Amino acid sequence: TSVHNTTFGLLALPYDNVVRLCCLSVCVLSVCVSMCDVCVVACPLQDTGLYYDRYLREVIEVLETDPHFREKLQTANTEDIKNGRLSKELDLVGHHVRTRLDELKRQEVSRLRMLLKAKLDSLQMDHASLLKQFEHLDPHNQNTFEAKDLELLISTATKDLENYDAERHDEFKRYEMLKEHERREYLKGLDQEKREKEEKRMEELKDKHRKHPKVNAPGSVAQLREVWEETDGLDPTEFNPKTFFKLHDANGDGVLDEQELEALFAKELEKVYDPKNEEDDMMEMEEERLRMREHVMKNVDINQDRLVSLEEFLKSTDKKEFNNPKEWDTLDDTKPVFTEAELQRFEAELQTKEEELGKRAESLRQEQDLLKERGKALEAQRREYQQAVLEMSQRKEKQAVEGQPPTGPNGELQFHQEMQKLEDQGKRDRQDKKGGDGVSWGHFCFCLL
Repeated sequence: TSVHNTTFGLLALPYDNVVRLCCLSVCVLSVCVSMCDVCVVACPLQDTGLYYDRYLREVIEVLETDPHFREKLQTANTEDIKNGRLSKELDLVGHHVRTRLDELKRQEVSRLRMLLKAKLDSLQMDHASLLKQFEHLDPHNQNTFEAKDLELLISTATKDLENYDAERHDEFKRYEMLKEHERREYLKGLDQEKREKEEKRMEELKDKHRKHPKVNAPGSVAQLREVWEETDGLDPTEFNPKTFFKLHDANGDGVLDEQELEALFAKELEKVYDPKNEEDDMMEMEEERLRMREHVMKNVDINQDRLVSLEEFLKSTDKKEFNNPKEWDTLDDTKPVFTEAELQRFEAELQTKEEELGKRAESLRQEQDLLKERGKALEAQRREYQQAVLEMSQRKEKQAVEGQPPTGPNGELQFHQEMQKLEDQGKRDRQDKKGGDGVSWGHFCFCLL
């Protein structure tokens, strides 16, 4: 699986499971391609791995229900599909087909909006403008499915899948450079004696890996006969190319797609790679598989539609290379996939990234320390507030107790002596008032207070 950057993170494109999205097969139909005609056959649609896979497959399923469009597809050639002429036939499909396509597009736009909203709401960005970055539909018309939408869907799928092999090779190169970088760094950390010992061990593993049986050239008579005998269990003297083709056309669609071709190389790869062996790298095995498939496609796929028809297969058996091929050179027999200059640039890139990550880590550490200090300060404030609330509560309770008259043993109120004195003084004042020479009632009340 090759990983591609997309708006939502990673995009996986398992191209080996899909060969019906390039040229004539870009419409995700099983297509029988020959030198003279194109025959569309019914076949369950396979998952392309594209992030718009469901939309793509549903559009094609709907288009297949229209007899006019299906007829045009049967008579179309590669250029008609790739240059958009077939897309113009969309104007002639039935009303119910257009209605269903409109509905599918609205659903796809709604799905993309939902994903964008979930990811980008915090950035306060315009979701409508962000839809423009999706190339498989027309973002300016978000309600109806038009000829331009079909043209964009075909061209985008074709472009995404055509870039797949190149990206896989690039990924493998980066993998090999990283492996070499880690090997050198590991050796640097050893003393001289251990380093020499480890270098010797690594060289022995390389030599052990190189000692393998002869690998037949992919697509050669020797390689196919070996599959015929060991996989199919048939007599090698009765090898028949046409029968071989039909045996390995697993889905019976009349062509060998890239997945079916790669299945033919299993025996050759087993000669060189064993997952149980320390010296055998399974990533290298996948790169070897890709090289074999590209080799066969280059020599057999005449019209370059990434499918091998029976006619193309039979023509390849008439070539000189089929009967007298050169021995296949594995990755170990070819020049390194990277140069020393490329490795140095890669290591410089790694160093830059490590420094950036280091700075980021230091920044995060400082932020963490700052948050810890703020947390301590907040905890101290919380304790101060709790203490203040406690003291206030205690003060209120004390005031409530002091302001209430005491009670006797039987619960009766007991007055303070001062209150009794005030009462006695009040009596005397009233008596004095009767005598005509006392304080005023207001004064008495003031005294009581």
